[in-house]
Amino acid sequence: MSALIDNRRLSAMVAKEVAQIRRDPSTFLIAFILPLLLLFLFGYALNLDSTNTRIGIALEDSSAPALSLAGAYQNNPNFEAVTARSVQPLKDMMVRGEIRGIVVIPQDFGSGYARGNPPPVQIIADGSMPNTANFTRSYSEGLLNTWMANEAAARGADPAPPIDLSLRYWYNPSLTSRNFLVPGAIAIVMTMIGTLLTSLVIAREWERGTMEAMMATPMHMAEFLISKIVPYFVLALASTALCTLLAVTMFGVPLRGSIFALMAISTAYLMPALGQGLFISAATKNQFVASQVALLSGFLPTFLLSGFMFEISSMPTIIQAITYIVPARYFVPSLQTVFLAGDIWAMLLPNIGIMLLFGAGFFALCIRVTKRSLD
Repeated sequence: MSALIDNRRLSAMVAKEVAQIRRDPSTFLIAFILPLLLLFLFGYALNLDSTNTRIGIALEDSSAPALSLAGAYQNNPNFEAVTARSVQPLKDMMVRGEIRGIVVIPQDFGSGYARGNPPPVQIIADGSMPNTANFTRSYSEGLLNTWMANEAAARGADPAPPIDLSLRYWYNPSLTSRNFLVPGAIAIVMTMIGTLLTSLVIAREWERGTMEAMMATPMHMAEFLISKIVPYFVLALASTALCTLLAVTMFGVPLRGSIFALMAISTAYLMPALGQGLFISAATKNQFVASQVALLSGFLPTFLLSGFMFEISSMPTIIQAITYIVPARYFVPSLQTVFLAGDIWAMLLPNIGIMLLFGAGFFALCIRVTKRSLD
């Protein structure tokens, strides 16, 4: 390898690439400004936590127990309750999207409660938004059970159910969606820098006519490819460090793992990301085509098929099989593990090995299509 690579020549080519990056404002826009926008988007604007949900209470009974149950919903901080005397006006509000659920307290609720056999309370949820519907149903049922237990305790009855369930959430006790969305956003950022930016570098040389001049020099193609990789590798790691700092300090995402583990998995993921971008650039030789191919083959699979937004286990079997050839499938869970669980090397090392294999494959393809020829 030392016979093929001249350190002085390689240093000059890396310096030339760095100078070209400094003269291109769009590179810094994608590397540093776009990551900030994505982090703010996924950290603040995109929120999968269902809180302060608007519901309607159809209070068809005026008895004290019915009013007490309605007050429990009205005073709960997770609900913003609207009360009506019948279901119909609340159904109209649900059709208009003004409320997401209806709690129907029937007419004979008070009398049935006095006899010890209250009629069932109906819960209607808007199924057009499944996550909110599940939250509305489960939380409404939980609040109803809590109210009945408190009422039983107030009467001196035993409120304890035959089985006492004790729930405990590991790794993300508060169930805050930001804690897994922000690490996933870091994966999106690294894909944008690693694949999108590098997909333009070789195509740009062909379009500007500088590739012919470079082929006239005694450089080896390995030197050419390394000089294209090194600046963007450093740029991507710097952007990752910035995103990690913001994730921990501004968004409060816990970092329970080590910086070493974070850098190890980031470095491993950059290999297929950079290799894929260079391969696309060398194969297309056109910046517009390369950028479109990079978005379709890099950004979209990372966003849709990595487990970042959608659970892989809930996808159709054929789509689950396709996810195995998406490098981000191994990076996103590794990031979330380092942030939320810690250095679980039994899980991280296999993913690192697979990502490095993907990187070796992309670089082999890149070397194969990048030749000292004008054909």
